Amino acid sequence: MSDEQHSPNAVDPSAIETAAAVRSGDLSAVEVLETSLTRIEEREGEIHAFNLVLAEEARETARRVDDAVAGGADPGALAGVPVALKDNLCTKGVETTCSSRILEGWKPPYDATVVQRLAAAGAVMVGKTNLDEFAMGSSTENSAFGPTHNPHDLSKVPGGSSGGSAAAVAAGFATLALGSDTGGSIRQPAALCGVVGMKPTYGLVSRLGLIAFGSSLDQIGPFSNSVADAALLLEVMGGHDPGDSTSLDTEVPAVSTHLDDGVSGMRVGLISEMMGEGIAPDVAARTRAAAECLAAAGAIVEEVSVPAVVYGLSAYYLVAPAEASSNLARYDGVRYGMRVEAPTVGEMIEATRTAGFGDEVKRRIMLGTYALSAGYYDAFYGKALKVRTLIRGDFDAAYGNFDVLLSPTSPSTAFDMGSKTADPLSMYLNDLCTIPSNLAGHPAMSVPFGRGGDGLPVGVQVLAPALGEVPMFRTAAVLEAAAREEARS
Repeated sequence: MSDEQHSPNAVDPSAIETAAAVRSGDLSAVEVLETSLTRIEEREGEIHAFNLVLAEEARETARRVDDAVAGGADPGALAGVPVALKDNLCTKGVETTCSSRILEGWKPPYDATVVQRLAAAGAVMVGKTNLDEFAMGSSTENSAFGPTHNPHDLSKVPGGSSGGSAAAVAAGFATLALGSDTGGSIRQPAALCGVVGMKPTYGLVSRLGLIAFGSSLDQIGPFSNSVADAALLLEVMGGHDPGDSTSLDTEVPAVSTHLDDGVSGMRVGLISEMMGEGIAPDVAARTRAAAECLAAAGAIVEEVSVPAVVYGLSAYYLVAPAEASSNLARYDGVRYGMRVEAPTVGEMIEATRTAGFGDEVKRRIMLGTYALSAGYYDAFYGKALKVRTLIRGDFDAAYGNFDVLLSPTSPSTAFDMGSKTADPLSMYLNDLCTIPSNLAGHPAMSVPFGRGGDGLPVGVQVLAPALGEVPMFRTAAVLEAAAREEARS
């Protein structure tokens, strides 16, 4: 398909195919990159997936990859593959803003661990993607630099907070992208943009160099157009990092080698609490169709109750803002980022934060500070932690009987730009199905599974216990194959 004809989710060469062709010399990294840059030039103005496109830097990287191949060296598993990075991942000497005025112009002195690992594997960074400011949002409308639009329908949101990364992959701007997921910020935009998005087990991927939002919740994960590409990217960037105190001292599960194992004999639980109130009928119908597809492929599929997940939203919006309140206290106009001059230090800090933070960030800082304040800590934050333990316990009970669980990813397909910005609660409800996995620290991923009644993509979520990436990816691969077969017929 030519660039002129490219539409969201057109069948492009996969990351695996691209890297193999570049490593063998059948394709040049420069040629691959120019295809991406042409598409960016054609459609970025209407989509706004990027805060920064690094065309010349990317060309230099691509030339180095080609030189390595010409010299008989192997550039790595992602040789010449264009990758987009969410703009909350530190990149040495490259502006990293979190889509916030308070960090506008700030250039980190180091690369995030995942950025180092992608570079070592031969990937070509094409740019830094737009996000909800400090990853706080579900629509990528909270960016200080303007919203991102859904490539499938420019009047719709791409989801958030990693909407720029999801849109970049869906529009063919990059073969792969990285996002961060604190309460669904990879999976929800993946669902709305019709791409694969995955949140790993907490601690499986290093957070060193990820600008923190909720430190006990944040995880970095892949966006791709295929389950196999997501598996490859996870294997490249995952694994122990002594620089991250929360990093698991374990090998990344060998997900790629099990993608063709199928689901025969596997036990799959359809979460009943995520199939009722608040879930659009067309999304629920596609999720049930996914369950039927797994049953047809030999899985044992039953409904399962995970009672405490209904409290996930309430617990999350105490835990996450509390951690954000602590993490964002570092933006004081003294150490880095924006500074608004004022007569005293206190006035300078207040003026800097007033000018530098957007409304949603201020809202969450105030919520979190209140929840942590004397006299309210036990009633709010302490109770939320108990609910978090309850959620983890209910998931553990479910996984005693099932290998993986199934649910919708997002309660609806992509919604209209501006339709929920005036009502924070309706916006927060978009994370209904994704938040529980973050609270539990478990892996989960969104797989495109057909379209809703409006013709827009629907994502189905596969959930697994800690370090259960292998059965999760096996299930996702079966769903992907079925969805593609259905689309062809």
